[in-house]
Amino acid sequence: MATDDLPETVRASKAPAIARAAAVLRLLGKRGTAMGVQAIARELDMVPSTCLYVLRALVIEELVAFDPDTKRYALDAGVLTLARHWLRRDKFHDLAQPVLDRLSGEYGLTTLAVKLMGLGHIIVVAMSQSSQSFQLSTQVGSRFPALVSATGRCIAAFGNYSDAELRPRFDVLRWDEPPSWEEWRRQVDQAREEGIAIDAGHYIAGVTVAAAPVWTKSARPSHALVAIGIGSALRGEALPRLKHALRDSARSLSDQLSG
Repeated sequence: MATDDLPETVRASKAPAIARAAAVLRLLGKRGTAMGVQAIARELDMVPSTCLYVLRALVIEELVAFDPDTKRYALDAGVLTLARHWLRRDKFHDLAQPVLDRLSGEYGLTTLAVKLMGLGHIIVVAMSQSSQSFQLSTQVGSRFPALVSATGRCIAAFGNYSDAELRPRFDVLRWDEPPSWEEWRRQVDQAREEGIAIDAGHYIAGVTVAAAPVWTKSARPSHALVAIGIGSALRGEALPRLKHALRDSARSLSDQLSG
């Protein structure tokens, strides 16, 4: 989710105080550096006094730390505690990590496991990197628009969403080499037929991304396995082999998660 979307999310929320606190936490996490009240309020389009109230509450809960010397705020260790509790109860993370490690090592790629949050966004919940020199990297907890890259094609292919729901979100996506709506829809149909989606340089020029959906017990995919290759890493026979391995791994995880 882009920072620019946060004010709209707050306005649409039925619990605006919680939405504001979540927006502040996401912003501090995304920036990675301490910020002052004015900067946070400006970034999130919040009234400074309201922003200060939210920050003070988060400090009390030990989710945000305040530096009295610089007058700046940053994430505190309480966030890590919450994340650790979530990881303990997340069966998917425990099952996916060894799969990611195996695929990453075998194919020399960066591999991710992501949680699908409807048409809003996806969240990286696990990752693995090979020992090769040139790798694309992200961080666990990173958020991306739901329909972007190969994962977005999976969501569109298997989520049973109408074109009326998909088109407005597709139109605001940012790509290095944007596909047309018609081309993207053809790729979505192909993903539905093959059980796996490919983005060949559209999202990031020179980068091929493959994604396969994972189901639990819901009608729509709950997660996806993603593999990312730079340049020639997924050319020739490498891509068909990876597609087969990624699809089979996703199906195996689906069987384990659905019981």
